[in-house]
Amino acid sequence: MNNNNFSRRKFLTGAAAVGAAGAMGVGTLSSCAGGSGTSGAAGIFDWEPRELNLPPLLQTAPEGKALKAGVIGCGGRGSGAAINFLDAGPGLSITALGDVFQDRIDSLREKLKNEKGVEVADENCFVGFDAFEKVIDSGVDVVILATPPKFRPEQFEAAVKARKHVFMEKPVAVDTVGIRQVIAAAKMAESQGLKVVTGTQRRHEHSYINLMKEINNNAIGHIVSANVYWNGGKLWHRDNNPDWSEMEWMIRDWVNWCWLSGDHIVEQHVHNIDVANWFMGTHPVKAVGFGSRQRRVTGDQYDNFSVDYIYEDGRHVHSMCRQINSCANGVYEIFHGTKAIATTTGHKPQIVDPAGNQLFVAEGSETSPYVQEHIDLVTCIRQDIPWNEAEQTAISNMVAIMGRVSAYTGKEVTFEEMMNSDMKLGPDTYIMGDIGYIENAKVPVPGTLERS
Repeated sequence: MNNNNFSRRKFLTGAAAVGAAGAMGVGTLSSCAGGSGTSGAAGIFDWEPRELNLPPLLQTAPEGKALKAGVIGCGGRGSGAAINFLDAGPGLSITALGDVFQDRIDSLREKLKNEKGVEVADENCFVGFDAFEKVIDSGVDVVILATPPKFRPEQFEAAVKARKHVFMEKPVAVDTVGIRQVIAAAKMAESQGLKVVTGTQRRHEHSYINLMKEINNNAIGHIVSANVYWNGGKLWHRDNNPDWSEMEWMIRDWVNWCWLSGDHIVEQHVHNIDVANWFMGTHPVKAVGFGSRQRRVTGDQYDNFSVDYIYEDGRHVHSMCRQINSCANGVYEIFHGTKAIATTTGHKPQIVDPAGNQLFVAEGSETSPYVQEHIDLVTCIRQDIPWNEAEQTAISNMVAIMGRVSAYTGKEVTFEEMMNSDMKLGPDTYIMGDIGYIENAKVPVPGTLERS
C-alpha cells in the first residue's frame, strides 16, 4: 500500500478508474454560483435575511390527477421510497419496477402486495442495465431513482428527456462528469416545468425548517463557523459468492466501491454537507482533508474522513464522518453564531447560548421526513408549484467529492477545478460479467514516502 500513492492530477482526470474518459458533452462550468445561492463575500458574512424557498409541507398531498410511479432500483432504499410515495396521499400507485437483479424485483413486488395491496403486472417488471429505459417508457408519470449513485445521472437525464417528474435519492453522482450531467438535466427539467425532489430529507423536515427560519430571523447572529458530523458504525458488506460475476458482486456490495457509491463521504455524509450549504447560504470554495481505511473488509474505499472546508469569505466548516463500529458516534450539525449556537445534536434542532442554556427548540412533525418529501413532490405536481432540487443537491454532492479527492491525494482542492475536471469513475460499459476492475482497484494513499 505504501507504493500506492495517488496524485491530485490522477483523481481530477479519473485516471485511477477503469475506463476513465472525458466529459460527456454537457458543457464545462467554471462555477455554480447561479444555482447555489452564492453571493458576494461581504453579503454572506453580514447574513441579511434570505428569501427562503420552502416546500409546501402539507400533512398529506392534495387530491388531484392520479399519478403512476415507476421504481428504478428495487433494493432497500428503492423499496422504502416506493412505500413512502404510496403513503404521501390519495390517487398514487406503483405500476412498474426495474432492477438489474430479478430477486430485488421479486422482493419489492411481495412487499408492495403484502403491505399495500399493490400488484405490479409481470409485463411491467424489467431486468437488466436497460431496465430504467423500459420503466420510463411504461406510461408512468413519476420516476423513482434508487439505484447505486453511479447510474443516477444517465437515468435522471433519460427521465427528464421523457418529461417525467422525478424523485431521486442522494447522492446524485459519484464524479464530476456525472455532476455536470445532472446539472444540465436539472436545467432542462426546470425549462419543462418538471418537479424534482432529491432525497435530502432534512430540507423537508419540519424541525430543520423551523430552525432555519429562526436563524434567518437573526436568532444566532452571523454564522462564523460550523461543524457537521456523520460518525456511525459500519453499514454492511456482501462477501463474494462464487456463483456471482465480478460485476454482480460489486453491485450487490455497492456501498463499499467508490465508483458505485462515491465513498461514504459522498453517499452518506452529503446529508450534513447539504445542511451546511443550506444554512450557510453558499458552498465552500476549497477543501483540505484526510482519511484512511482501518476496518473496511471489501471494496476500495476509506472508512473515515476529516475535511476542512473553506468559504470565499474565509469562514470554515469542519466535516467529519466515519463508518467504524465501537467508536464515539454522532450525526448532527453545529452552527456557531455571534449571538448563539444552533445545533441538531440528538436530532433535536435547537438554539443554545454559549453556556449551553436552551433558547429555542424547533417544533417537529409526526410525519416522517421520508414521507414528507414525497408529499411535497406530489403537492407541487398537482398544484403546479415550481420545485427542482437537483442542482442544489448536485452542488452539495460536488462539495463532498471535493473533500474525498483532497483526502485521497492529501492536496488542497478547489471547487472550481473540480467542476472543470473530467473525472469519470468506473467502466465505460456495463455487463453482468467479469470486467477486470477489481484486479486494478487500489485504495488511495496520499503523499509520498520521500522526505521533504
